[in-house]
Amino acid sequence: MDIEKGKEEFIEIFQSFIGRDGGEELLEYLESDKCDFFTAPASASYHLAEEGGLCAHSINVYNRLLKLLQMEYGTAWEEHYSHESVAICALLHDLCKIGCYKVSTKNVKNGEKWEKVPFFQFDEDLPYGHGEKSVYIISAFLRLTREEALAINWHMGAYDARVKGDGSREITKAFEKYPLCVFLHIADMLAANVDEGTNKQ
Repeated sequence: MDIEKGKEEFIEIFQSFIGRDGGEELLEYLESDKCDFFTAPASASYHLAEEGGLCAHSINVYNRLLKLLQMEYGTAWEEHYSHESVAICALLHDLCKIGCYKVSTKNVKNGEKWEKVPFFQFDEDLPYGHGEKSVYIISAFLRLTREEALAINWHMGAYDARVKGDGSREITKAFEKYPLCVFLHIADMLAANVDEGTNKQ
C-alpha cells in the first residue's frame, strides 16, 4: 500500500471540502507526531490490516458514500447533504482507531519450525466506545451538525456493541429520523466487505 499517496489523497479531499472552523487544527493533529492516522491499519486482522489501511478505508468510505447519495438523489444530491458533511462523516468516522493498533509478534509454526511473525494487537487507551469515541475526538476540534454526529456515532449499525444491550431503540430512531446514518453505515459496510475484505488482499 502506498501510504504517501493515500495521505495526499485524503488531505486533498479534506482541504477541498472541509472549511469548518477547527478543520485546519484537526488536520494538523492528524498529520502530527502525536497521531498515527496515516500509518495505522483499518483493523487487526480483517479489512486492510496493514500500515496505511485506516486512511485508505476512510477514502473508500468517502467514495462509497458519494455513490450512494448520487444513486438515491441523482445530480441533486447536494440539495440534501453538503459535500462538507459527506467528507466529514466519511473521512473522520473511524478516528476512534487512532493509537489503538500496536505491532506485536506471535509464534507461528512454519513446517517444522516456529517463527516469530508480526501482527497488529488492539490496545485501547481510551475505552470510550467506537462511533461515540470518533464523535468525541472530532468535537475537540470542530462542531458537528446533529445528523453528522449521529451518523458517525451509529456507523457500525447492528454491529455496535450498544445495540446488543438497550441501544437498539436509539439506533432504530436515528436510522428512521436521519437517513445519513443509514447511508454512512452502508458505505462503511461496502468499503470494508466488498472493496477491502480479506478476499481482496
